[in-house]
Amino acid sequence: MASPSAPASASEGLARLLAPVLCGPVEIDGLTRLSGGASRETWAFTARAPGHEPRELILRRDPAGRPGPPGSMAREAHAMRAAGAAGLPVPEVLADDDGTELGTAGLVMSRVPGETIARRILRDDEFAPGRRVLAAELGAFLAGLHAVDPAEVPGLAESDPLAQYWDAYLAVDDVSPTFEAAQRWLLSNRPEPAGRVVVHGDLRLGNVIVGPEGLRAAIDWELVHLGDPMEDLGWLCVKAWRFGAPLPVAGVGTVDQLLGAYERVSGRAVDRAAFHWWLVQKTLTWGIMCMGQAAVHLTGALRSVELAAIGRRVAEQEWDLLELLAPDAWEAARTEAAAEVGDGAGDESPGGEAADGPGLYGRPTAGELVEAVGEFLSGPVMDATEGHVRFHARVAANVAGIVGRQLELGPVHEARYRAGLAALGAPSTPALCAAIRAGDHDAEPDALHAFLATSVRDRLTVANPKHLTR
Repeated sequence: MASPSAPASASEGLARLLAPVLCGPVEIDGLTRLSGGASRETWAFTARAPGHEPRELILRRDPAGRPGPPGSMAREAHAMRAAGAAGLPVPEVLADDDGTELGTAGLVMSRVPGETIARRILRDDEFAPGRRVLAAELGAFLAGLHAVDPAEVPGLAESDPLAQYWDAYLAVDDVSPTFEAAQRWLLSNRPEPAGRVVVHGDLRLGNVIVGPEGLRAAIDWELVHLGDPMEDLGWLCVKAWRFGAPLPVAGVGTVDQLLGAYERVSGRAVDRAAFHWWLVQKTLTWGIMCMGQAAVHLTGALRSVELAAIGRRVAEQEWDLLELLAPDAWEAARTEAAAEVGDGAGDESPGGEAADGPGLYGRPTAGELVEAVGEFLSGPVMDATEGHVRFHARVAANVAGIVGRQLELGPVHEARYRAGLAALGAPSTPALCAAIRAGDHDAEPDALHAFLATSVRDRLTVANPKHLTR
């Protein structure tokens, strides 16, 4: 039986799709949506066919009303089949569908046992042996993938990620002076391509299945494309994919472990300067993707608290970009933030009101109301629900925390930001972005970097203060 939240026709469509593969009528049992998946849905189920052992399978599908690019699901299936044929650890693809049977494009693959949740992989004792070898295994996996003949993946598209994601940035109703500065640096320092290979596009914790012994499968191939092999290596080392752990490769290993294994298996050296360039580019890419995910929610294409929350992760990527490009200004802002906390900054009551009494609206203040909502979501709601709803309750509780911190700290941050803009001769944020794009700050970037580091630090204090200590 399908779960109450499953699409009405999903079981019937899956049965029709799998009948030729399993050589007979198929019964679909236990169709249940798994948590996560901001752009595509993931469902687990059991397929039963006469004369066959039950198969534990996974359905990946586009959300209803939000189709992916034409042919993208088929391309994902082709890439996984090609990787499997090359001996790489991936799930077996049983079938893919353009929407004829499932109502929306999807694919069905085997369910590989193991863990995908990053915090468990990074913290649980069970995975300690796997953590020791995972960085090298990922390097070897990428070397094997990059050796696959692109002709084995029909429909593989080639694009310039620097131009592609900048176009995406220009299309959203938001701006970032830090992103502008990073893009300008990238344009001025671009290395020669290291090759033209099959690129996974999203290999990181969350998109790998890990067992106690290490890597079991790479999943989520929706961004597979033709490109530079350094793309995958840089993406894997974006700080966001450490999930708070200290080691630079997915929180589990060192860059030398990753690149050393890649070089041994591929037989080619990795240019460390080019690797750094791609690390900057991929950090910018994820920041722009965060903006884009928020835009999907804000435009009404798909209303989602998860997508809305991702928009506030832009500040994390701005902070990480400044660490890579302006480490002195970044360190000064980080040190100043620690000093402010030590001096008791932010001790005002929630809502930005004086601690000696309530303001116009009395108690509870706006901040205290938001705090209460967050406690309800992270307590009774999460305790009473499970799966996808439980995940979104956690997200919503985080959103409540963001709003509460902005109510408290926003007036001070806004005043500091306006003063900083004025000192740079910019009447507004879009005006500063235009000045950066025009090269007005190229000759003397220190003042710009100091402003960016301070303003991003303030944004991050609201969006995710824990990221300041990582």
